[in-house]
Amino acid sequence: MLPVIRHLGDRGLLIELGTGIDPAVNRRVKRLHRIIAREKLHGVVETVPAYASLLVVFDPLQAAPEALKRQIAGLCDFEENGPAEARAVVEIPVVYGGAAGPDLDTVAAYHGLSVEDVIGLHSSTVYRVYMIGFTPGFPYMGELPEALDTPRRDTPRTHIPKGSVAIAQRQTGIYPAVSPGGWQIIGCTPLTLFDSRKESPSFLTMGDAVRFTPITAEEAAQWPL
Repeated sequence: MLPVIRHLGDRGLLIELGTGIDPAVNRRVKRLHRIIAREKLHGVVETVPAYASLLVVFDPLQAAPEALKRQIAGLCDFEENGPAEARAVVEIPVVYGGAAGPDLDTVAAYHGLSVEDVIGLHSSTVYRVYMIGFTPGFPYMGELPEALDTPRRDTPRTHIPKGSVAIAQRQTGIYPAVSPGGWQIIGCTPLTLFDSRKESPSFLTMGDAVRFTPITAEEAAQWPL
């Protein structure tokens, strides 16, 4: 699919490299994100990668939109024959169910599964971090096993605890801080997903591979902060 470049206000260009949740498309987004950073295009302030698109934010006093579009279009013409991604699997410990996962029973009942089945399905998959968004450090990961494809809650919560592990449709994610949200909460991790004091504040980044590991509440209480 040829890239589509759209204006987004007077300070943004949205480069669409595909549609949907697709690892190959997401790899192209990540590649373009890195190429633009490497080329240091004049006037570009930042780039924001998503599932299938890349937002390029620029200073309109420093860069002419049409000229920038032509530059970016030229950078999109790359081959997918580079080195494979180095993706060591990041293990995320999770306490499933109970107070840590108030929607686990609901998810199990929705699919006619046992709680143990849901935990087994969720923790047996290696997920790709497709993007970071919503709140700082929130990883959008996929794809969830089809057997766990679950709609969002009808009524979002106004307060979701830090570390909550959630699912929605074919995605799973982790709330890095207390926030509202409408995903189904099935567990909680003791890990800190975002720390603004660190040079790289987000624990996970686009392209990471993630697997969830069930632990007990007692083990979580002993986890180093």
